[in-house]
Amino acid sequence: MKILAFNGSPRKEWNTATLLNKALEGAASQGATTELIHLYGLEYKGCTSCFACKIKGGKSYGKCPIPDDLLEVFKKVEEADGLIFGSPIYWGRVSGEMAAFLDRLLFQYLEYSNSGHSLFQKKVKSGFIYTMNVTEEWFKKAGLDKHVEFNEFSTRMIFGDSESLLSFDTVQFEDYSKVVATSHDVEGKIRRRAEVFPIDCQKAFEMGVRLATDPQ
Repeated sequence: MKILAFNGSPRKEWNTATLLNKALEGAASQGATTELIHLYGLEYKGCTSCFACKIKGGKSYGKCPIPDDLLEVFKKVEEADGLIFGSPIYWGRVSGEMAAFLDRLLFQYLEYSNSGHSLFQKKVKSGFIYTMNVTEEWFKKAGLDKHVEFNEFSTRMIFGDSESLLSFDTVQFEDYSKVVATSHDVEGKIRRRAEVFPIDCQKAFEMGVRLATDPQ
């Protein structure tokens, strides 16, 4: 059993990475081997609309041929038994690195047919972990739930069952006195970090357990 996690945050030791590591701890507790891949440490770009992955009989049919760091990552994906995508919400969506990664990852396996068949060779479960500065109220008010729903829809179509964990109102800065952030309830954020974030960590751990044990 191999579980892969992808960090779509430029930070390797902050909210998103912490939750991803907890999820991998959960998977490892069930005997799975795990790996965390930091997307910001890779050299790649988004989809270039070359459509090589869609050419009938083409050598790259169902495979993204762009020669960059994602080629090796995609090989690992095809060997994995579970996938976890983690990203902060930047301006109403996942980070640019995560968006480009998902575009390349998912589109290559989408068969342009009436059935919308997936070209991925097996079923694997996946999970999304989102961290964000906004409260749950603002998350819904801004319609961000639609973004989460679409990502789940897309991964279910290609890979199989998918789930999401949302961590709201996270702490962005180690020292709020150094930044202009008067719109933030800093004391509330710090209190939530101490009281609620550990619960989110436990939920991430449990996600990892499920991905490593529940059959697809």
